[in-house]
Amino acid sequence: MQSTEETKEYIANLFKARFPILYIQTWEENRVIKTIKEIAFNKEVIKTPRKIYIWSLSQGLINYENNEFIKDGSVDCATAINYVDKLDEDIILILKDIHVYFNETLPNHGTIRRLRDVAESFTDSDNLKNIVIISPLLTIPQELQKDVTVIDFSLPNIDELTECLENFIADNSEQVNINLSEEEKHTFAKTALGLTIHEAENAFARALVQNKKLTMDELDIIFSEKCQIIKKTGILEYIQTDLCIEDVGGLEKLKKWLRKRNKAWSERAQKDYNLPSPKGCLITGIPGTGKSLTAKAMSSLWKLPLLRLDMGKVYNKWLGNSEENIRKAIMTAEAVAPSILWVDEIEKGFAQSLGDNSSSQRILATFLTWLQEKTKPIFVVATANNIDMLPPELMRKGRLDEIFYVDLPNSEERADIFKLHINKMIKNSISKDFKITEGLLLKLVELSEGFSGSEIEQAVISAVFEAFYEDRILQKEDIISAIKNTLPLSVTQSEQIEKIQQWAKERAVNASKKDG
Repeated sequence: MQSTEETKEYIANLFKARFPILYIQTWEENRVIKTIKEIAFNKEVIKTPRKIYIWSLSQGLINYENNEFIKDGSVDCATAINYVDKLDEDIILILKDIHVYFNETLPNHGTIRRLRDVAESFTDSDNLKNIVIISPLLTIPQELQKDVTVIDFSLPNIDELTECLENFIADNSEQVNINLSEEEKHTFAKTALGLTIHEAENAFARALVQNKKLTMDELDIIFSEKCQIIKKTGILEYIQTDLCIEDVGGLEKLKKWLRKRNKAWSERAQKDYNLPSPKGCLITGIPGTGKSLTAKAMSSLWKLPLLRLDMGKVYNKWLGNSEENIRKAIMTAEAVAPSILWVDEIEKGFAQSLGDNSSSQRILATFLTWLQEKTKPIFVVATANNIDMLPPELMRKGRLDEIFYVDLPNSEERADIFKLHINKMIKNSISKDFKITEGLLLKLVELSEGFSGSEIEQAVISAVFEAFYEDRILQKEDIISAIKNTLPLSVTQSEQIEKIQQWAKERAVNASKKDG
């Protein structure tokens, strides 16, 4: 995705090249209009300045320069286009939310036909004219696909959010004394990355109203507001976690790789060694072996925000067009960069691309193109359980830095996992004297052959429940009994697990090996 300045230059070039219809997908109408004004009224940007007219269903046609209501061009969208088409002037006509005219069930054929007409007439006209459609939804009828140029308008960068904050402070300075240093303003703006200007203003306002002040103490309010806004997308979630990499039992090779890649974010790595920013990794394997846990722990290890993309929800019809959903997720991740984008159960999103599902194929193409060409510092960690459903294009070298396979933990790793979870559970005053002896560990490791990390965790939790129910301290027999009463996946799904293990031997790096 382009920066705001790059997008501005791109739009100016399209105007100069006489591209007839631009479609800008964004929620931020005012920001787009401000950008178009900076282009249209500036001779240094565009040789021939142009007038701006704006049409919307609620307000009709307005001359932007003097706010004059144009009655003759306000009946409907087609009337506005006709009015502008007849004017002997250089004009940019902005149309708001006309995606409602492009509804597949009941399209407005008259408006669609009129747009096709002006796509040709604007190109041949003696006057310089363009149409800019602004809409939060990307809906283009088949008839217009050759005439429309789609533009993604990126979310505001840190400079724009800093300006937004400074304007907010100026507007509220009479009611409340706000004294933020330049560094503190930068921190506030950085916390608001991923929000629109309007959302950022609301977040600042909520912090001010709630605590009657705006200091560094209010950053948590800004952050919580941001989490809520991102969560409303339905497909992205801002993950807050206290997990550290030491909370992940085993997987030493994967953890070592992550520590090495963490250093590659530094300016020295890129300047002195010419290293590219890390792209991402795929972590696949048996359910319950620590894939999601590792993704969460990365956020603490790298000190980067973690966004979780639920691929299963990308196709939810109540959350909008699937292709729009993946584009919005990418735009949000880029706005928050540097960040980690965790694509959870990635196979659910791309499995259908293996068949004839054209929507899935387009989503896969969008994601892979972005993955290959992205310039923002975003690390993609994709987790997958079912390797049969993964498209081969995703696993091609160069898309991601590495593919890791997380197997069932070996004996040494199971010992680490038992210690980790038992220590976590005996922090209470009742069982604090419980001792983890070498003999007990050996017994637990022997009994838990074929257990996943999550199955070991659940066995320990079951043991503590037993002690709690009987109102006594935890005993080693509780854990042993819980293990004996657990039927692991390695037994119930042995054929599937053997298939996964065979696949991984030839295609992935084992996350557990300590060598290298």
